[in-house]
Amino acid sequence: MDIKRVYPIWIALFVLLLTGCATKYPELEMAKGSSPENYYYIIGAHDLLRIHVWRNTDITSDVRVRPDGMITTPLIKDMRASGKTPDQLARDLEKSLSKYIKDPVVSVMVTEFVGPYTEQVRVVGEAATAGALNYREKMTVLDVMIKVGGLTEFASGNNASIVRIINGKQQQFGVRLDDLLKSGDITANVDMRPGDVLIIPETWF
Repeated sequence: MDIKRVYPIWIALFVLLLTGCATKYPELEMAKGSSPENYYYIIGAHDLLRIHVWRNTDITSDVRVRPDGMITTPLIKDMRASGKTPDQLARDLEKSLSKYIKDPVVSVMVTEFVGPYTEQVRVVGEAATAGALNYREKMTVLDVMIKVGGLTEFASGNNASIVRIINGKQQQFGVRLDDLLKSGDITANVDMRPGDVLIIPETWF
């Protein structure tokens, strides 16, 4: 075996290990990650709703959205709630209730939030408690890390990435979690969007 030929190969492998063998994605900047304008909460399965019908307290009720996205209220057997804003649902309820009540005025408040799965932010990999989080307006990656309890000791934070759907296409961007959490670099605190997936790989050393 020619040692001179093998030696450079081992050096190359060592360099790959030091870099975490991670694919480098374009870094997600603050401008690219800005929160969507005019964000409105979308009702999802298992949300708890307070449906108030003005001057009709007997049909005012607290309703849990079923797994199929439907709700049942007094006078209304089934109505789809998931995928609508509270205001949209209120207007639909008014339309249905108008068959029984003259000029009904309905307000809908979400008292327990779950939201649709497509709106949830998911964290996978080397987070202390990986899982799904409800999206909140102006949520940042720092907010997400606080919710999941930070990184594990095996995390390669600066090789983390966010998978995001933009104009119907999946794109992936790099984020610098180590710089944010360990060095306090606030420029690494990018905004999240509904449906984002934060992937935190394991370090190789």
